[in-house]
Amino acid sequence: MTSAIIIRGARLHNLKNITLTIPKNQLVVLTGVSGSGKSTLGFDILYKEGQRQYLESLGFVPFDLPKPPVDAISGLSPSISVDQHLTNRSPRSTVGTVTDVYTYLRVLFARLGHRPCLVCGKDIPPQFELFSEVWNVASFFSDDVDTPEESSCCPHCATSVLVLGMANFSFNKPSGACPTCTGLGSIHTADIRRLVDEKKSISAGAVNGWDAFHIEYYTPCLRAAAVHYGFDFDISSPIMSYTPQQRDLLLYGVDSPQFRRYFPDIKPPSTVRKGRFEGVATNFLRRYASRIHDENYREKMEEHLVTQTCPDCAGTRLRAESRMVTVKGKDIITLSQMPMSDLGAWLDTLPSALSPDEMMIASPILEDLKTRIAWLIKAGTGYLSLERPTPTLSIGEAQRLRLAALLRSGLTGVLYVLDEPTIGTHQRDTRRLIEVVRSLRDLGNTVMVIEHDLEMIAAADYVIDFGPGGGNQGGFVVASGAPDEIAANTTSISGNYLSGRTVIPLPDKRRDSTGKGILIRGARHHNLKNLDVRLPLGALVAVTGVSGSGKSSLIFDVLEHALRRLLNGSSEFPGEHDAIEGWEAIQRVITINQQQIGRVPRSNVATYAEISTPVRQAFSATPEAQQRGFSARQFSFNVPGGRCERCQGTGVLLINMHFLPDAEVRCPSCHG
Repeated sequence: MTSAIIIRGARLHNLKNITLTIPKNQLVVLTGVSGSGKSTLGFDILYKEGQRQYLESLGFVPFDLPKPPVDAISGLSPSISVDQHLTNRSPRSTVGTVTDVYTYLRVLFARLGHRPCLVCGKDIPPQFELFSEVWNVASFFSDDVDTPEESSCCPHCATSVLVLGMANFSFNKPSGACPTCTGLGSIHTADIRRLVDEKKSISAGAVNGWDAFHIEYYTPCLRAAAVHYGFDFDISSPIMSYTPQQRDLLLYGVDSPQFRRYFPDIKPPSTVRKGRFEGVATNFLRRYASRIHDENYREKMEEHLVTQTCPDCAGTRLRAESRMVTVKGKDIITLSQMPMSDLGAWLDTLPSALSPDEMMIASPILEDLKTRIAWLIKAGTGYLSLERPTPTLSIGEAQRLRLAALLRSGLTGVLYVLDEPTIGTHQRDTRRLIEVVRSLRDLGNTVMVIEHDLEMIAAADYVIDFGPGGGNQGGFVVASGAPDEIAANTTSISGNYLSGRTVIPLPDKRRDSTGKGILIRGARHHNLKNLDVRLPLGALVAVTGVSGSGKSSLIFDVLEHALRRLLNGSSEFPGEHDAIEGWEAIQRVITINQQQIGRVPRSNVATYAEISTPVRQAFSATPEAQQRGFSARQFSFNVPGGRCERCQGTGVLLINMHFLPDAEVRCPSCHG
């Protein structure tokens, strides 16, 4: 077995025909200035070539996964990447579901949960049978499906009660989800202020999106509906002058409960011609629901929505019957709201509180639960709660959850490629994260980390420093070796910072603020404890603290959303707080966070910065382009006349194989 990965003549992107040897079964850090070629080597060459060679060894011929422009690579292992992408943006996905911790809790509650009888109010103990065979966790998951409801009797009053299974504690299954919000914990309503300008009339364009065609099409339907119910409907009057019946007809339609409350005994019209009007808000919500899985469409439409906590489940997502079940006095909602470190401590108290028969069932569940939670705490995510939606996680938090899952797998002989796992990590937690990465290495794996953090670089077994600059100025290996060797190399920029020869200078004088400030009063969103915070204006303000301490909750969830609502009339509700004072001094809010700047596959730096338009115009003005009749559209990959037909202008193709799902490869027709 080779002890090193040997690369000869790598020349992808800005790599300058480099040759290097990387030791295996060590913690290797690829560092250097931004754009120097680290990610190209780590992901585009080593990770993808490791996948391709593994597929070839299984007998697959990945025609759409070409070899990188490298003379030779030897010593590669099957590769796994942990990059800077959230793997699940579904609003139904939570920390509990992606880590399977919530799944095990559902097993525990389905088997050992107590609940009160709805008739006599007395406790109904868990109903289970003990068998002679050995219990195993896999056997518990057999009831994680929606099955026909079964009933048993209350032991006190003989009332029929529903038998609860795992599915009854899942907000992603009909038998467990709150019927009002369908398990989302929130409901969407149309933002009437954005859909309708109540100062205008319908004929003057009061309805957003209705042009002359729509007004002409819908007006007869509205008038027919008004005649059917016995009132007038004037499209030339401002919406604000409408009666409640007229307004609810326009907004919600004849089938809505908002409108039918006025005419409960009148059957709605049977056809559109006779007045079966759907309603502006109802139509908008139906179109939104029909394309909710289209991320780009959903983001476009969400600015016209108001998101509110579900009034029935109070955001807990579950049915009332499931919320009443307890284990040792705790319901599953309370446990889901605990930090995982506190949840682990509560699980430690269970063995002393359960009977021997209950422990026969609980032991294998608790064993797996404690192991999973221990790895999550070790990865630095012990402050997260199970109810936390995964789309709200930072890039670093998502990476650390993935690292915890990899540690549990126990794989050996694998090449792991990690992309800046210290992002969003407080210095207090960096040491813990380094130990997690070393644990992956100690299992017998090669861990390759693309990193800028000096503490992570100093903890590596081997460092490869790229540079000396970025883009065309990069692509060389400036230095390689142990961290001490890199620190001793004066030509290495990373080495200069690692040794302390170069430091970021502190300013001699701090800039004074303008004297004005924004005061946040009573912030109590998530874990914030009723804070009063003043932020000075006209200055660089840093908000810091350990991971999970409430920084993002204060700045993004409370302050940003509140300012957008005050300044722009945003439909987004801010986190809980009493008031924002001093906001009048702000004219505009610009947010720069860890979200991708463009999720459309055709978006690139040139289109985002609006550089491509004058370039296309310049090409279309050349004599050759005019001779062929080419306009600027023919030089755009966003329109049918200019883009590659095979990749539709994205430059990449997706291949989906059993061992390599949703992998991207460069389009062979247009070469990207």
